[in-house]
This record gives sequence, C-alpha cells and structure tokens, in this order.
Amino acid sequence: MYDKFSVVKTIRHSSWQVRDAGTRVVFRVDSEELIFVTGATGFLGTQLIRGLLKRQPRAKLALLIRDRSGQLGRQRADVIVPAGERTRVEVCSGDVARPDCGLDATVYRRLRATTTRLIHSAATVRFDHSLDEARRINVEGTRHVLEFAAGMRELKNLAYVGTAYVAGERSNLVLESELDVGQSYRNTYEQTKAEAEALVRSYLGSLPGVILRPSIIVGDSQTGATSSFKMMYWPLKIYARRLWRTLPGFPDAVLDIVPVDFVARSVVHLLFEEAAFGSTVHLCAGPRGSATIKQIARRAAEYFQVDEPRYVDPKLFFAVVRPLLFMALWGRKRRVLRDGRAYRDYFTMRVQFDTSNAERLLGPAGICPPPVLDYLDRLFQYCVASDWGRKPVSAQ
Repeated sequence: MYDKFSVVKTIRHSSWQVRDAGTRVVFRVDSEELIFVTGATGFLGTQLIRGLLKRQPRAKLALLIRDRSGQLGRQRADVIVPAGERTRVEVCSGDVARPDCGLDATVYRRLRATTTRLIHSAATVRFDHSLDEARRINVEGTRHVLEFAAGMRELKNLAYVGTAYVAGERSNLVLESELDVGQSYRNTYEQTKAEAEALVRSYLGSLPGVILRPSIIVGDSQTGATSSFKMMYWPLKIYARRLWRTLPGFPDAVLDIVPVDFVARSVVHLLFEEAAFGSTVHLCAGPRGSATIKQIARRAAEYFQVDEPRYVDPKLFFAVVRPLLFMALWGRKRRVLRDGRAYRDYFTMRVQFDTSNAERLLGPAGICPPPVLDYLDRLFQYCVASDWGRKPVSAQ
C-alpha cells in the first residue's frame, strides 16, 4: 500500500495530494473545500453524497433540499447522511425552481462567498409533465443554479448532470460534442433537459464546468440495490409477473443502461478533474457495453422462467392492436396498456452513445462501466428480494 501511493501536502493551497508510484495525481482533497449539491435526495443524489463523504474526507457539503409538508429538509437529509458525518454537512432549505434557489438571503450570500465546487443534479425525470412544468424545474431551475454559480468567488468547478437522451429521436452514433442537430424529442423530459444543457453550455465560457450525460441509471452493479423502480423496471416487472408478453418494439433496439455506482463514482471524480473542464461526457455503456432488447429479454426470460416476449411492430401495435385491446381488457392488463405508453419509444431506439471523452478522462482512474449483461442478474435478484421495492433488503 505504501509503495503504491505517496501523500504530499501542498502548503500554499492547504490541500493533500495522493500520488501513485508514477507521480500521477490520483486525487486532491482540499481542506477548505465546500461542495454545494442539488438533487441530494434523489436516487443518484444519495449515492453522490455518500461518495463525496467517503472520497473527500476533509471536504464539507452544503445540500439544497426542499422542505416538505411535515418534513423539514434536515429530516430528509438524516436518511442519506450517516450519523457520524453530519457535522460535515449543512442542509439548506430551498428549491432550484425558485429565484435564488429559494435560499435565505444571508445563506445565499455566504454560500456565494465560500462554495468551491457545485454539483447540479436536481431535475424532474417524469415523462408526463406539461412542457411548462418541465421547463419550470429543468430549465429555470438550472438557470437559477447557474446565476448562483456565476457569483461564486471561489468556484473551481461546476458539474451539471444531464442525460444522454438529449439526443431525442436520433439514431446511429451520438457524439459527446453534439447537442442540437435538429432532432425531435419523445417527451418533455428530453426536450427540457436539452434546453437546460444548452443553457449550461452558454455559461461554460465564463464558468469552469463539465456536462455529464448518464444514460438510463439502474441499481448497483455489485448488489443490484436501487430505490427507483422506474424506466426499465416497470416493463420488467409486468413481464416477470406474466402480466404481459407482447412487446411493441424491435429485438435489435439498443438499451444503454449504467449502474448507479458507476455514475456516482464518475461524477465525483470528474468534479475534481481539471482536464474535464469544458467537456461533455457520456456516462454510458456505449457501443461495447450496451445490449439489445432481445439480449436483455432473453436473460430475463431465463431468470424469471417465463416465455420470451413476442415482438410486434410498434406502429401496428399503437395504431391497431392497442385500441382494440383497450376496449377488450379490464383491470390490471388495461392499466398496463395505459401506463406502458410512457415507455414505448425506448423499445425502438437504435442509438449508440460515443464514450471517447469518458474513456479519456475516467480510464486512467480505473473507472469504466461494466457491460450490461455482466450485472443484469444482480438487478433481477434485487427486484425479487425487495418485491420490486415493496420491502426492505438487508445490506450484505
């Protein structure tokens, strides 16, 4: 251990640098770091907080958390912040969708003067919001955070967590450098995240920052643990329970998913990686690690011991088959038809995400996404053990 790393204190910056045997700086921890985080109580945000506390043991955190009816932000933070680390964490009541992020004026001024790094991950990920509502949270919320960051005198880096699906209805290979190429969008989530990213890009000339685009975030690659059973989990559940077998999509459609531990580790690393400043980074499985719908469905069929799905052309299904079924079915199967509309386009995608920047910036630190098929069974195991999120699972 001691011949692999050396620790060097940099007096001028009051910081510690950890170097490997080749003298490459692996990470630096500044004793005066104050990291401001939005979206801390979300699925990814929770992992980010734990990762920051673990990997930056001398830094302090300021978390922007909304008060809820009957539950203050401080109480919400207690769920995600280990008891032994709470002296390092300040909880700030606020909301990105409000001017000045809804912060008290005194707190706002103090954080502007002392924040050194910022992670903006707060967003609505719902597909069914109206465009105005999605813009209020995703676009105007991002604008408020950027205006806040613009006045931070000590800011060293801003990490904006977007989504790879700003690509909208594109196909083939999407480059990390691309944003608006005239594509259309499947829902207000994709559209407003693209608008928010454009806003971030307009600020990066004057602010140090990095844009991070994860694809579909799923459970932990080692344990399968997740607190969010949306996206791929909903169709997986109805399929595993034999409620539905017909899939309106293409067997060769690409599903790019990434485990939450990979995304959280990447965000924390890139927040401190000066080489990433000004870059856009796909936190995706990419062409080498993603899988097709058929590959995932086949693995699910084997695990849950169900028949493989029947694939139906989506245009035919939604134009003819679905209306007829909607009239004929009742109860749970009719609810499946109704709720499944939000996910229909994700069974037809033939898009891949280039990961050149990710490999360049994360590879030297040994951070890379595991291939989807390598950890898929762990996700299934956790679904069964937790009864799809209905009961707690003991940590292993």
